[in-house]
Amino acid sequence: ISRQTLSVVIVTFKSDQVIHECIQSISDQIKIVIVDNSNDKKFKENIEKKYKNVECILSPENLGMGSGNNLGLKYVKTDYAIILNPDVTLSENTIQEIIESSKEIESFAILAPLSTDIKYPNYKIKKKTNNIDLNRPFKVESVDGYAMVLNLKKINKIESFKDHNYFDENFFMYLENDDLCMRLNQSKENIFIVPKSKIKHLGASAVDQ
Repeated sequence: ISRQTLSVVIVTFKSDQVIHECIQSISDQIKIVIVDNSNDKKFKENIEKKYKNVECILSPENLGMGSGNNLGLKYVKTDYAIILNPDVTLSENTIQEIIESSKEIESFAILAPLSTDIKYPNYKIKKKTNNIDLNRPFKVESVDGYAMVLNLKKINKIESFKDHNYFDENFFMYLENDDLCMRLNQSKENIFIVPKSKIKHLGASAVDQ
């Protein structure tokens, strides 16, 4: 992974209050694709004018997260894509730690940063253990969908993903990431948390009140 082979996909719905902090935490060297589910033409105009690395796709209807991410991924031309919620902000070294870890790990379908909220870990493992080394990537069963890096080059080679519908569009919200991780596990693909790569998730703040 490098900044040139990485894109970001963010699905929004009336997210104007939080999206700017999210975008500003991402390097302007990285292409960002926003799918706006509220079809807000003013939002698209303002966001593309303010950020030169952002392309905003308007959806005529609220597709939900899974379908919205699939739509955004159709506009990605790189081998890797970060799926982000608009209420997530990256730390200064989040991307760099992902890049460095990708060179160390032999094979992965998903890499994910670590949430700074220790009460609500953004991953699940089969067996609880105290032996996790927070200085190096560790394998998990699944990661939450608000921040994950997809290895599109690898996933596209899997037969069940040949249609490039990465997220099952039968899920409107919340379970699409669990389903994706389950299907990758069934295909014997690896999912890792990169603990030195940190993100902050506001949670329940992706929509303006």
